Amino acid sequence: MNEELKKDLGFATALSIVVGMVIGSGVFFKPTAVFGASGSAGIGILAWVIGGIITIAGGLTVAEISAAMPETGGIVVYIKKTYGELWAFLLGWAQTTVYMPAVIAALGIIFATQAVSLMGLQSFMTTPIAIGAIVFLLVMNSVSSKAGGALQSIFTVAKLLPLIAITVLGFVRGDVQSADVLNFAPENGSLVSSIGSALIAVIFAFEGWINVGAIAGEMKNPGKDLPRAIAMGLSVVMAVYVFINIAYLCVLPADVLASTATPAADVANVIFGSLGGKVISTGILISIFGALNGFILTGMRIPYVMAKEGKLPYSNWIGKLHEKYDTPVNSGIIIVVLAIAFTFTGKFDQLTDLLTFTIWIFYVMTFAAVMILRKKMPDMHRPYRVPLYPVLPLVAIIGGLYIIVNTLLTQPMNASLGLLITALGLPVYMYTSKKPKEGKPSDMAA
Repeated sequence: MNEELKKDLGFATALSIVVGMVIGSGVFFKPTAVFGASGSAGIGILAWVIGGIITIAGGLTVAEISAAMPETGGIVVYIKKTYGELWAFLLGWAQTTVYMPAVIAALGIIFATQAVSLMGLQSFMTTPIAIGAIVFLLVMNSVSSKAGGALQSIFTVAKLLPLIAITVLGFVRGDVQSADVLNFAPENGSLVSSIGSALIAVIFAFEGWINVGAIAGEMKNPGKDLPRAIAMGLSVVMAVYVFINIAYLCVLPADVLASTATPAADVANVIFGSLGGKVISTGILISIFGALNGFILTGMRIPYVMAKEGKLPYSNWIGKLHEKYDTPVNSGIIIVVLAIAFTFTGKFDQLTDLLTFTIWIFYVMTFAAVMILRKKMPDMHRPYRVPLYPVLPLVAIIGGLYIIVNTLLTQPMNASLGLLITALGLPVYMYTSKKPKEGKPSDMAA
């Protein structure tokens, strides 16, 4: 039996995967935080551009390791081979306890916010709807992984409608001169701190880029096509984000966008009227639902993999597959229970800032790993090498450090919480490392 990945992906397929993995819900809701933090239209647009440049540099950098190590596990594998077992465990722990639960909770909250706005419900319904959507999708993905995958195909198409409609008609029916994109005067604080605060919000909208290099093992010619797909794909994403935000500004000024929880829907209502606005808002709602489904589908497998290796307390239970459906239900329960706890904060932007800070610590370590491995393993087969080395890795590292340090300075509570939860993994690692392995939980029925 051949267990090697088929190398049948060409440039066009890789390009569509890159774009599809990155564009999600952030483009519809992060303008509130971006323009709120930046204080002006020009700084907000500049933040979207800088975020795109950091992301492109990061994607091209990580692709070198991805092409050299086309293994299942992605960033965990890169961290493990560069820094050792402990750091790989802490990454998995952070993904299990902070990143995945926080992003699922954030998407649940923004889904519910959009639903409440669309249906004219009372605001107190936001949390119950968020929890209901999360639990429903857990059940769907527990009953059948295939069902979750099928949903993703529908949602990928659905998110394109509002993106195209708002961008095109925003320019046509809006006032380009009133967009004020050349206004770079910060409302509060310095230009540097305003850009930094806006960047934290922007970076969430690009989330998903770290996985684009994972397709290297399935590409016909990764050395040639992977960097092209990443550079072009992420450039397309950045262009989409910049143009749709300028379209928003053509319809509503930056201060209005900064004060609404549903910026894209508000713009749609102005452009298309009440009925057309509801159609576009429904498309946005479906897009968020799809992003939420994707994170639950992938998120419930992280603690499962860690449990299979005996790296979590109660690994036997967490690592069980359901006896009928062969899905990691118990692992999904862990992720969803934590997500529901985060959901009670009710704060979309706080959650996304928390998860962005936490995961970017490991992203910066991954960027640095490219340089470390070039010295430690110079003879490693590298089908692709990051261009303009070491400039692009340094751009990614400096950009990532800027995001991390700015969060520490401007949001010390969020940063401290992320560091604390991640640090709690240390005693867990010591406990599970000393404890005898409990067998193979993946072989047991739920």
